[in-house]
Amino acid sequence: MGHLKGKTAIITGGGRAKPLKDGSAGSIGYGIAIAYAKEGANLVLTGRNEQKLIDAKQELEKLYGIKVLTVVADINAGADNEATVKNVIDKTISTFGRIDVLINNAQASASGVTLADHTTDQFNLALYSGLYSAFYYMKACYPYLKETKGSVINFASGAGLFGNYGQCAYAAAKEGIRGLSRVAATEWGKDGINVNVICPLAWTSQLEQFQEAYPDAFKANVHMPPMGHYGNSEQEIGRVCVQLASPDFKYMSGETLTLEGGMGQRP
Repeated sequence: MGHLKGKTAIITGGGRAKPLKDGSAGSIGYGIAIAYAKEGANLVLTGRNEQKLIDAKQELEKLYGIKVLTVVADINAGADNEATVKNVIDKTISTFGRIDVLINNAQASASGVTLADHTTDQFNLALYSGLYSAFYYMKACYPYLKETKGSVINFASGAGLFGNYGQCAYAAAKEGIRGLSRVAATEWGKDGINVNVICPLAWTSQLEQFQEAYPDAFKANVHMPPMGHYGNSEQEIGRVCVQLASPDFKYMSGETLTLEGGMGQRP
């Protein structure tokens, strides 16, 4: 424990989601936040839902004795997104004075809607909340990550790798994030910045909602991993994010880590 003490991590989409029935974290973003809090990192959590951010701050500070800064931030087609992200970064530097880790986890989409039925607004929802968000945050954080020899951890998906039914915009956004990450790894390697991508399959409250709303798309896309269980947001996804930001990290920058039921693969 304490591997990240004194470091500052930004986690987009890091609000406290409704816990799963077993009490574990209900979202990937909050699972990562718990894993980082246990290692002593101070956190900057962003999201669209202010109450979820407040709940996250209260719980994490109480349980782990860290400091949490929350900033409501929504990257969308109708916003001044660069100003939104600048506000997050300015508040981060004012509060903590440094940025060591950027985790681009936030993503919204109209999963379950076929390509032929997708609207432009639905396509933009996925692109702006995911791909554009990663782009704006990476640009804004670059000077500070260069100072700390920090890490960028982006999230892609098997939806893009395998062409999942009913996820055209989501897949497009995630494949864009993979390409963006590889370019950043190439350009920023000389600056000591580590850039990696995770393609997780974790059981979350959002996945439960997807199963209920679009049972056919869920059945076509979501299959039990070979390990016999879905990934745990904190213990598996979150712990990998801790490893990727740790000083003794050994993976090569630019790699894609596919996590399925606790199994890490490097395609």
